Amino acid sequence: MSQPPAADDAFALARQEMVERQLRGRGIRDQRVIAAMARVPRERFVPPSLADLAYSDQALPIDCEQTISQPLIVALMSEALRLSGHERVLEVGTGSGYQSAVLAEMLRGGDGGQVITIERHLVLAEQSRERLAALGHRRVRVVTGDGMLGFPQEAPFNGILVAAAGSEPPPALLDQLAEGGRLVMPVGGRAEQDLRIIEKTEAGDLIETSLGGCRFVPLLPGLGE
Repeated sequence: MSQPPAADDAFALARQEMVERQLRGRGIRDQRVIAAMARVPRERFVPPSLADLAYSDQALPIDCEQTISQPLIVALMSEALRLSGHERVLEVGTGSGYQSAVLAEMLRGGDGGQVITIERHLVLAEQSRERLAALGHRRVRVVTGDGMLGFPQEAPFNGILVAAAGSEPPPALLDQLAEGGRLVMPVGGRAEQDLRIIEKTEAGDLIETSLGGCRFVPLLPGLGE
């Protein structure tokens, strides 16, 4: 359902303030990330009852006991992929579809870029598919499945973004990462997690760096209810 003009104006202002204070003000410099998050209407990806909090500096609950990540975390993970616009990206954990939309916007103007996003909850997958289609994101393909297995039929991927925490990156995802590609994922248990970048060199070696502490829902195998 569309918002009245006054509401649209208020959301647009809140979105710009988010970009300036939460992103630029905290060190986000990638212009593709900044432009993408300035365009994507985050209020369309949260429950209607929480729309007024869409641009707040926090994660918010969505269906199936999942969350939509804090804007800064979305920006950090997106920036860490170092996308130039032509890449093939795999996202594990579609959730609301917001991160998918940001990645799709980062591929705008590029040649051949695509986002494949996997969601284990049927309800969330369908909701996200409808939202993304309504917003015209044709470069995103939403599939339902076990994200820990990746999507081998479309591998390799230049970037893999995992929006749930595990004790270690699933081997299948590392196998599906292209040479020169980057995987971004929170690693750890419920009490302590670390947001990491894993880059695969042309020789096939894995180089790991940390972006600092974070808090995500756990990465689980199989399909959800």
